[in-house]
Amino acid sequence: MSKPPLHTLQAFVAVAREKNLTRAAAQMNLTVSALSHQMRALEERLGRKLLERGPRGVSLTPHGARLLDEVAVHVDGIERVFARTREQPANTLTISALPSFSSSWLMPRLPAFMARHPGLEFNLQTTTAVVDFEREPVDAALRYGAGTWAGLTSEHLLDEQLAPIAHPKWLEEFGKPAPADLARWPLLGEYDDNSAHWRRWFTEFGGTLPNRYVASFTDVELLHRAAAQGLGVAMGRLLLAKPLIENGALVVLTRERMPAKYGHYLVYPSCSAKYPPLIAFREWLHGEIAHSYTQKKAPRV
Repeated sequence: MSKPPLHTLQAFVAVAREKNLTRAAAQMNLTVSALSHQMRALEERLGRKLLERGPRGVSLTPHGARLLDEVAVHVDGIERVFARTREQPANTLTISALPSFSSSWLMPRLPAFMARHPGLEFNLQTTTAVVDFEREPVDAALRYGAGTWAGLTSEHLLDEQLAPIAHPKWLEEFGKPAPADLARWPLLGEYDDNSAHWRRWFTEFGGTLPNRYVASFTDVELLHRAAAQGLGVAMGRLLLAKPLIENGALVVLTRERMPAKYGHYLVYPSCSAKYPPLIAFREWLHGEIAHSYTQKKAPRV
């Protein structure tokens, strides 16, 4: 048996969802007669009755419902790929990135990339939401995590190290602390699960968690900025806090460091792998990192 044409399966999905031949025919740019003929031909091809026709429209038989479950997701996926291909010009690159990574790391370096590719239209979407590559016109994402995203390629970029950071006034008031002494300092709650990093810190270096935090934040950039405003001591990500450290708004309180559980990754679907603008961005990213950092040790801050 030859394969059924894609347009017939598209038409079946439209009929199944609309439950009305007239509306489905308009959606498919067909006459009702032509659509009805396609549905009968599909039923004959499969040897199964798929639709029950009645005065108020059509409904699915059990065989029709099963076919819809199996083919609708694939039809939708193909339509999304075609839509993205039609909508996106060849000189456009759309990247999704976390706001913290965008402002702290990417934006200071982005002019160098744009200077290399003056004809490229670069679109940056800053969001903490996970990208649905099948539904959103995004070519790749810069994400922080364990490096495992189902069905996607993930390329490791950078690791993070953690250390306590604060406004310089706290050093002036309390002096240089030993790691365990920080249990008595005003601490800011963490951005992932409110205590995991501080718990690790005191487990490794001594001391106990405080009964309460001065304040807690779910966004790492807000956490760093709260520390820079003198609100308290944050367990900071040194890679992202580096601009605030370099301009003197924050100081690292101890020599001790902890490796972060997660790292920074470039993530993209297979359909983006050979897209020339993304290839150029990937090569620039890896080149920038190789030039700026020695991966065997943390960036100096």
